[in-house]
Amino acid sequence: MELKLARNDYIQVGVTSPKTMKLLPGRTAQSAQRVAIADHDGVLTCFAMKRGDAVIAFKTLPGTKITRLEMGGTLGGPRDRIFVCCGPEVRGFTRKGKQFFGFDTNLTESIQTMYVSGSDLFLCGTYIYNHYRDCKDLNYYLSADRINDVLFLNPECNPDPLPILACQDRMLRILRNSELLYECELVGPPRCLSLNNRDGGGQGDEVLYGTADGKFGLVRLTKSTPEYKWEATEGAKHGDVQCIDTYDLTKDGVDEVLVGHGDGTIEVYALDEAREPRICYKQTLPQSVTSVCGGIATRSGYGEAIVATYTGQVIGLTTEPQVKELGPGSEAAATEITQEGQGRIEALKHEVSELQYKVLKERERYQSTSHSGTGISAVPQFPVNDKFVLNEEDASYTLFMEIQTSLDYVLLQSDVPVDLLDVDKNSAVVSYSACDVDNGNFLLATYRCQPNTTQLELKIRSIEGQYGTLQAYITPRVQPKVCQLRQYSIKPLSLHQRSHVFDDTRPLNMLKLVGPFSLAEIHSWICFCIPDVPERTPPGEQVIMCFHSTFLDTQLECTYKRGEAIFRSDNVSTISILKDVLSKEATGRKMSVDMTHVISDESVTHTLRLLHPKLEYQLLLAKKVQLIDALKEIEVHEGSTDCVTEEYQAILKNADQLQAEFRMQPCHLERLYGMITDLYIDKFKFQGQNVKGKVPNLMAVLEEYDLDRLLEFFEEEK
Repeated sequence: MELKLARNDYIQVGVTSPKTMKLLPGRTAQSAQRVAIADHDGVLTCFAMKRGDAVIAFKTLPGTKITRLEMGGTLGGPRDRIFVCCGPEVRGFTRKGKQFFGFDTNLTESIQTMYVSGSDLFLCGTYIYNHYRDCKDLNYYLSADRINDVLFLNPECNPDPLPILACQDRMLRILRNSELLYECELVGPPRCLSLNNRDGGGQGDEVLYGTADGKFGLVRLTKSTPEYKWEATEGAKHGDVQCIDTYDLTKDGVDEVLVGHGDGTIEVYALDEAREPRICYKQTLPQSVTSVCGGIATRSGYGEAIVATYTGQVIGLTTEPQVKELGPGSEAAATEITQEGQGRIEALKHEVSELQYKVLKERERYQSTSHSGTGISAVPQFPVNDKFVLNEEDASYTLFMEIQTSLDYVLLQSDVPVDLLDVDKNSAVVSYSACDVDNGNFLLATYRCQPNTTQLELKIRSIEGQYGTLQAYITPRVQPKVCQLRQYSIKPLSLHQRSHVFDDTRPLNMLKLVGPFSLAEIHSWICFCIPDVPERTPPGEQVIMCFHSTFLDTQLECTYKRGEAIFRSDNVSTISILKDVLSKEATGRKMSVDMTHVISDESVTHTLRLLHPKLEYQLLLAKKVQLIDALKEIEVHEGSTDCVTEEYQAILKNADQLQAEFRMQPCHLERLYGMITDLYIDKFKFQGQNVKGKVPNLMAVLEEYDLDRLLEFFEEEK
């Protein structure tokens, strides 16, 4: 069943963080509810909708940036108390706006995530979890990776409820007191958590999660092991899941799942007879979504999905029909609706006039100040919401940038070779400038944005082994002109992603380092080399981390402690890159380290066999694209394609799709050739041979590609 929702714009506040909007409980299950939202200006706003207009119930004074908003209350009672965290402090407000609670935790870092249950406060910084009861410190835990969200299982259904941490290393960590009970591995880094049906389901232990790669799912967290229920991957192309909630919009007795993505997409999923999610509504907003809540805000009896965006817009997607049909003989009703509509129109006209007057006055004041000899020019400050994330599906990076006002243009500069890939939803006009490669400038591109564009999404593909910095100069449409510089590190093993599985049955190469380095020093070197490594050194005397290549599906294991580090991989090039970079880092610190390696010849054959299907597909795609023009000429001259084979007819039929795919993967074939060339050079480099002079012979073999012939060429130097 397709769900029909109508959009209503409610209110505008400042820039918001994820999960900073909630609905207060109504008097009854079907009565209208108030909306509470907090922003970066430190303002908590609570409003209600009356006759289509937002009426402010209360509004606090500006202060420290608010990073999270949660509802709380007595156990078993309504959750009608508003709690916000700003810096290291937690404040509580009644539904009338009176502050009844203030708690300074004295933490050294700002609180990023929070959950409230009765008299229990669960607070998390970047890596540290703290549990307070009645404002007294009760439990503490240091996480191995960054904490993105925290949740507490329903205490009404669980006599021994457990706190859950969503960590960046693709793990849910389930705690008991201050100890780790067990870990639950997910498909991607979890960004947000929510109790299923808002109470955890029948046994109070069902948790919805959303990941950084756009997926979400349901998992049951028992006392000892996780039980995976289902997972939805349809939203993987819509950016990270920022927020998730459940609410029965269709009034069928089963809650729908409301999902908000970082690219502005709102999705509603219904559960079918097999309890599997099926999308029934989708809408894309021009700003990223930070909060989504199901409830009733405008008219009693009509459910809504209330949405908050990064720029501070609060929007309602309501099930209430917006077209009112009147039958014959209903003149009074028609007159009533006309008067109501006329009143709304007059109010909107008055509001627009006031805004135009304010803009005119501010513009005049700015002009007079700018021409004044005593005036001081101030650089306007603007926050930037940006992400630089590796996509597992196509082994490329997504660079997402968003500001509160309109973007004018974005200048990209890189000191390492990178490819810019096409993005369908990107309407900006790109122009490339000549670069001085000798001075380390490999990319200079300008994206000119369309009017009223507040966000820009780009796709970038890097080359492993070449590392440096990508710089973005972001310029908004404001006066005076100002730009903000953002820098993103491209690491030596940039296409590797964190995993928790390592296959020991594959042929493996090994690199061992021994030297006078500390655990923190070797961890900082690994963090410099590989993405998805936490900046903070994990607890313990020895650390084991596993990674897999998103491009080749090869693997890497890092085992390190004070004075020793061992790296194992089934790709010789990965070991070669690590050896070169770690040698440079140790030399830069004037540290003497002993490096030993063990290379498996079987691993080279294994890697070539992993490359074979990708290379074969790209060669076939290139040949098909080359044939399209000739086939179109045949079709024009002959009037039909009956004279060619079914294979050629299929190529002509799918011509647009093939050309689009070929355009989306520029230099893909050259990239594969480069990987095979690096593999060839690295294999013999570890044997003390320089085979760079034979690279032209290798390219000749690749031009007439055959896997068996390629394997023979790799064995010829033995």
